[in-house]
This record gives sequence, structure tokens and C-alpha cells, in this order.
Amino acid sequence: MPDQPPARRTQQERREETERKVLAAATALIARRGSRALTLAEVGEAAGYSRGIVSHHFGNRENLLRAVMRDARTFTVPDRGDSAADWLAAAVRAYLENVTSRRPSAAAFLQMWGEAIAADPVLMPLYAEDDASFRRLLADKVREGICDGSVRADADPEATAVSLVGLLRGIALQLISTPPPARVEAIIDEAERSTRRALRP
Repeated sequence: MPDQPPARRTQQERREETERKVLAAATALIARRGSRALTLAEVGEAAGYSRGIVSHHFGNRENLLRAVMRDARTFTVPDRGDSAADWLAAAVRAYLENVTSRRPSAAAFLQMWGEAIAADPVLMPLYAEDDASFRRLLADKVREGICDGSVRADADPEATAVSLVGLLRGIALQLISTPPPARVEAIIDEAERSTRRALRP
């Protein structure tokens, strides 16, 4: 039987591949030197396309940065577990493992976070919204843990959420530093244990 010709990709598949390449190129550029001097033309060229491909797919620089941020912050949230405290400790581990396994994405996310803190007019509102949503998720889990008895009753949900985000971002910055600290797995283990101890009734 003669070889079958390769199946032709649909327009949607070609579009998705182009967007993946553009996102990867933008992420790599931002991870190396931040987003402030990033232009759509250089992202298109770095992705191997024409200068206008980024505008065609993303419209403008803000939409591209939003897409890079959304992609870079994505990590698999753990299942419910036995308790809310278990979920929170597992989320700490999952976040930090994501940072170490997706180094360019994590570096881009944290570079842009630093720029947002420095009042970048595009990134500041994006990160303010994203950080507030993350803190709400963590605070809700703390409340759930107080109700199920896995988190100490005197824990302040909002303050605990801020503390957890600080723990995660601070460790993440160190994990992507050059050179990164040794014994990364031990650091992640300790962060998970510290979270469990801080929440324990």
C-alpha cells in the first residue's frame, strides 16, 4: 500500500502553531531582558515570521504581554486532597515545581512582575488584577481550612494569603537567579513543610 500523504493542517491548527511560536519567542526575549523595550516587530522576527504577524494575531503589545503572562503563570493546581491545608501545601509545591520546570516562562513572569511593581503603565493593572485573584483563591482556601479544622482557627485568611504569595514569589526569584541555589528539591520540600507548620491547628 503506497504511503499516505501527510494530512493537511487546518487553518485553526496553523493559527495555533503560529501563536505558540510567537508566545515562545516573546517569552524568551522577556526572560532575557524584560518587556520594556520589546517590540512586536522583533517578536515576529524571533518567531521566524514577518514583522506584522504579531499584530495580526494579538493586535497590540498589551494583548501580547497579557497572553505571555497568562501562559507563564499557568500551573496545574492540585486536586482537593484530604483537607484545605493539604491543598494549600500541595499548591506551594506545584507553584515552585512549575517555576523550576518552566524556567523561561517563570523568568518572564517574574521579570514582568518586577516591572509592574515599578509602575509600568501596561503591566501594573494586569498584575494587580492577577495578584488579587490569586490572593482571593488562597484566602478562600484558608477559610475552608478553618471550617474543616485543618487550619488553625486564629489564622487571618487575607494576611495568610499575602504571606503565602510572598513566600512563593520570593523563593521563585531565587530559583531562577543566576546561578540558582543548590538542592532545589530540598528548598521546595522545606517550603511545603513550612506552609504545613504555619497552618497547623
